[in-house]
Amino acid sequence: MRVSACALLHEIKRLNEMSVSGWRTRITGLIPASIMLTIAGVIGGSTGAWAGPITFNTAIVLAKDEFVVREQYVLNRSGDDPSGTDRDRTSQQLISVLGYAFTSDFMLFGVLPYIDNDLDITVLGTRQNRSTNGIGDLRLFGRYTVFRRNWPGGTLRIAPFAGVEMPTGKDDEQDSLGRLPPNVQVGSGSWDPFGGIALTYQLLDFEVDAALSYRENTEANDFEFGDVTRLDASLQYRLWPRELKGGVPGFLYGVIETNLIFRGKNRVGSIKNPNSGGTTLFLAPGLQYVTRRWVFETAVQLPVVQDLNGTALENDYIVRGGFRFNF
Repeated sequence: MRVSACALLHEIKRLNEMSVSGWRTRITGLIPASIMLTIAGVIGGSTGAWAGPITFNTAIVLAKDEFVVREQYVLNRSGDDPSGTDRDRTSQQLISVLGYAFTSDFMLFGVLPYIDNDLDITVLGTRQNRSTNGIGDLRLFGRYTVFRRNWPGGTLRIAPFAGVEMPTGKDDEQDSLGRLPPNVQVGSGSWDPFGGIALTYQLLDFEVDAALSYRENTEANDFEFGDVTRLDASLQYRLWPRELKGGVPGFLYGVIETNLIFRGKNRVGSIKNPNSGGTTLFLAPGLQYVTRRWVFETAVQLPVVQDLNGTALENDYIVRGGFRFNF
């Protein structure tokens, strides 16, 4: 759970300016200043790492002139196929995120994946494998905080964001069977704008992050993926240490996240594919270990609701693991 360092340090300064007797009276029921300094230094300093969501990037918060590097390995398995062709799809991604805070309100992020896609399918009794790998599409987005309220031990922020997914990945790979289908290609070939709004509410013991976003997928190669609407939410609760005290090297958080995703139907030319798109709700338990500069994290996204159209391929699970570094 990240802590508002400015608010905490302001409270410490105010306490230090009091007389000894006044300080002793005032400190009753409050966190000791040494503990507050520890939390501020480890979690909320100007170059400190903070807890945050694992399955989405739009709620990451930085201090002015601070960078963040995030690396995540993502394994996405889909194998529940109602079409009768026994489709089995595996996507592995190494996702690199770089963010920079130009001011305490305006932040710019870039997200670039390296993707390895593999699809096994049975056609006319023959098992076929189709696969490719390479750099995927680059996502650039900016976020600006329009509302901020800080108080000792907590903060509330609301920030809209907007960006574009650029066609930096190859979208025309072929194998011995011909051109690979769009869901195997590492790139879409299209320029896809997206935007939304993120909220962060943080106290000493826990943090809540949420983001609502919409991405408009455009046409490329006579094909268009369905538009995507997402509602993401994350709760991070401090598991250790339960009692705050000085000299703590880091904090362990239990994380639970939800991802509600609405996908429109894909289009081939002007015709919608009735076997694509739909609604999926993921529940993602996870863990984070947060030090002054580093965050180590892992989570498993499990589909609890899959209301897909026609014979669209259902998801089995998504595993995420990686680290985040602030400097």
